[in-house]
Amino acid sequence: MSTTAVERPLPEGGTEARRHRGTGLGTLVVILLITGVASLAVGARALSPAEVWHGLFAAPDPDQRLTEIRLIVQTVRVPRAVLAIVAGVALGVGGALIQGFTRNPIADTGLLGVNAGASFAVVTAIAVFGFTNPFQYVWFAFLGAAVAGVVVFGLSSIGRGAGNPLTLALAGQGVTVFLAAMTTAISLSDQKSLNALRFWNSGSVAGVGFDVIWPVTAFIAVGLVLTLTTLPSLNLLNLGDDVARGLGVNIALSRTVGILAITLLAGAATAACGPIAFLGLMVAHVARYLTGPDYRWLVPYAGLLGALVLLISDIVGRLVVRPGELDSGVVVALLGAPFFAGLVWRGKFKSA
Repeated sequence: MSTTAVERPLPEGGTEARRHRGTGLGTLVVILLITGVASLAVGARALSPAEVWHGLFAAPDPDQRLTEIRLIVQTVRVPRAVLAIVAGVALGVGGALIQGFTRNPIADTGLLGVNAGASFAVVTAIAVFGFTNPFQYVWFAFLGAAVAGVVVFGLSSIGRGAGNPLTLALAGQGVTVFLAAMTTAISLSDQKSLNALRFWNSGSVAGVGFDVIWPVTAFIAVGLVLTLTTLPSLNLLNLGDDVARGLGVNIALSRTVGILAITLLAGAATAACGPIAFLGLMVAHVARYLTGPDYRWLVPYAGLLGALVLLISDIVGRLVVRPGELDSGVVVALLGAPFFAGLVWRGKFKSA
């Protein structure tokens, strides 16, 4: 069984370990809330705490300056903070799940082809239907991500080696390469598709309103509910299929529900803000370091860490090139690539 060596021993004793993990979880929630409030003050126009408070809660005011502040806070910064948290949770949880179900420490949600499927659907929607508004093509992105996930899972479930994590990884890679080639072919033949794809592929939580965020959040909520049902069996699956089967786990059903949860989480998040590379991979390893291999704790930690990292990346992106902005997906990649290289260099991956 593949595992990682970035697991830190927890304090001895079940009660002490649970208290330790629970305290860490509460601390992450508090840090996330503080960071979320801070994100409302940061941008091309810096706002004071009093101005943020006014923008959130004050009644409409005839003063033009105060009206502008309310518009900035309520229509620009609150939606992007909410999307960063929601998408970060989805990608963090999805990253932890895909590593668990494939028993592959370098697996990411893109392994299921959801990023490639979403990209292909976006360029198709723009080239064929002329859609350029995010509210229009976000649903094509979600559909493309979902279909790609289903195809990958279907291909990995037939023939010899059906249900094997390696088969899933190979099927995902094959579908991803094919869809990437098709996406390139369409985008190079249509200038509008190329321009839109170039913006969407960078990954950003900006420019998306609540008309997109709320429906996407509903899909993510369903994915999180499915996730909760898989956690006990996921711990057993990581002991090996034979052991899990001997302990009464329905392996096929558990993997099916898990892949469906991953597809909903990663597909919805990718549809809303574009592909965010390395986020799920990175936070899953940090969560494992903090909690150990118990997925009942690892997954909530990964979700909160994913939200925190994406929110901080969005803030950093607004600060480093002011008055312009650097897309949060770019910042995450700049953090994640060295993180991944560091894990490899330090030999943190062990094979069975």
